[in-house]
Amino acid sequence: MVRTRINGMAVYDFMARNNLSQKEWAERVGISQCYASQLVCGTRCPSPRLRRRMLLVMNPLEFGELFAVLRGE
Repeated sequence: MVRTRINGMAVYDFMARNNLSQKEWAERVGISQCYASQLVCGTRCPSPRLRRRMLLVMNPLEFGELFAVLRGE
């Protein structure tokens, strides 16, 4: 399985452009606010299913804009 981290700045930019709080963004993605915070801070990595949901919710962002692939872990 490919491990990725979220580009926190892309998430914050998306939230600002759409006038969303982190709680509202988490609800749209279907996760808790606590888990959203962990993802954005980089302490947790999203599953493939969550990455797909995030890309749908955060359209028109593309995979390379939103995620960084981790190598060697």
